[in-house]
Amino acid sequence: MKSSTIRTFQTVHTWTGLLAGFALFIAFYAGALTVFHHDIALWQSPPWRSQAARDVSVQTMIDCLLLQHPQAAKDFGIVLAPPGTSQGPYAYWNDGEEHFATADRLDRPTDDEGATRGNLADFVYALHDSLGIPVVGLYLMGIVSVIYGLALISGLLIHLPQLLGDLFALRPGRNLKRLWQDAHNAIGVLSLPFHIIFAVTGALMCLFVPLFAALNLIAFDGKLGDAFARAISTAPTVQASGHAAPMLAAGELIERARTAALATGVTAFEPDYVHYDHYGDANALVQVRGVSQRTLGTYGTIALNGATGAVLERHVGDTHSVNGLTNSSIYALHFGNFGGRAVQWLYFLLGLAGAFLFYSGNLLWIESRRKRRHAAQPRKTWVMARATLGVCLGTCAGIAAAFAATMLAQAAGIDPAVPQQAACYGVVALAVAYACLRPVARAAVELLAVTALAYLAVAIADLMRNAHTWSQPWTPPSMAVLGVDLTGIALGIGFAWLARASWKRAARGDANSVWAQAPAADALHVEAEDPR
Repeated sequence: MKSSTIRTFQTVHTWTGLLAGFALFIAFYAGALTVFHHDIALWQSPPWRSQAARDVSVQTMIDCLLLQHPQAAKDFGIVLAPPGTSQGPYAYWNDGEEHFATADRLDRPTDDEGATRGNLADFVYALHDSLGIPVVGLYLMGIVSVIYGLALISGLLIHLPQLLGDLFALRPGRNLKRLWQDAHNAIGVLSLPFHIIFAVTGALMCLFVPLFAALNLIAFDGKLGDAFARAISTAPTVQASGHAAPMLAAGELIERARTAALATGVTAFEPDYVHYDHYGDANALVQVRGVSQRTLGTYGTIALNGATGAVLERHVGDTHSVNGLTNSSIYALHFGNFGGRAVQWLYFLLGLAGAFLFYSGNLLWIESRRKRRHAAQPRKTWVMARATLGVCLGTCAGIAAAFAATMLAQAAGIDPAVPQQAACYGVVALAVAYACLRPVARAAVELLAVTALAYLAVAIADLMRNAHTWSQPWTPPSMAVLGVDLTGIALGIGFAWLARASWKRAARGDANSVWAQAPAADALHVEAEDPR
């Protein structure tokens, strides 16, 4: 490859990485935690500590819903409570407008977010999915995913000629820039297949609506909506017969769906959603959606007749349609929920490694543009150093603050939704301000130390408040909660190690660096930018 071509790809790789780097750091770090979405939900509301939600069966909730909102019979669904938690089910119905409500608030329906407001796991997922910014954030992350894909392609082309050498080169020593470059290259190459998966699936999920609209207008002459609905349908189209018929109990329909799903070859089928059309009619349609493990078709649906319980269609396991399997696989590959704990831990580590890629990429950009023989450094290196510290370390500390705010809000008996957001975004803002006001080297060490203390404090505090549980027989919920706390301790130790390494670098490294504590690196010594 010509050297000029390599330089072009290096420029593309650098600027696409910088443009998308901060958003991708947040997405990858929060995404690593989102892999354990169910465990974080259990951490927040374990069955032994939380006041149980109103203990109602699915059928009882359906009866109460239709008693108060009879118009909902045409189209409604029940989101089942996650197993092992104290969270109760909640209902969705559409009577021209969408409504959501928990069992004790059927008379006061709210919007989708209101039905699960205050769930810490959902807040962390929102950071991963859209940076916590409604609607616009989702489209922004879609654009970022496309830029991310361009950075991957350009990076691969840069390193393709010496792929094996870059893969196994890790040269520790006094040249820290070379070590960071080796680590950046090795992690990028080793995890390349997964990053391609994340970029493609992330772009598809975030940009689905504008892509759909564009294709519908350009290629399908406005007929894509009906064609798409038929392609992904998991149940036959039925019309109300006009003849009333008693419905089978929801519990019995769920068990029939489970039995039908297991007959397709999956090893498990855990229902999480039940949807009704034309409830009370002889042609009533019931769709039971569930989650299966060890298959890319993670989500599957069994369609039944609500009056007779007859199975109408199966879209689970080897009975998935190609379209259904593709749609389900996009989510399964992105979140790693197609396997057991081993796959979850693999995705967790890949998420942290991805966050490291963008953090290290910024550090390499700074080191490549500093003047090694001059005390004064270009302003752009100072700006990038402060932004990297404030946004990246602020996000890590902010998520720990959201966990702490959830604990304190629960102890005070208040809704944790507002404290979660205020703590997280407030800490990020403070970290950015702190990084701008303090010398860079000191800010790096201090922010890392504070982040480490935050994770350790939250984990140890939760271990202490659950102390009585650890002497009881182990259960899946207690193991999940303990796993979250131990992971928090591990992250705290990791940030503490990084703080120590940053302190050593500041004290003993090259004095002509933004990361040095020497007087030459003080923020007042900034070289004016070349006006050209």
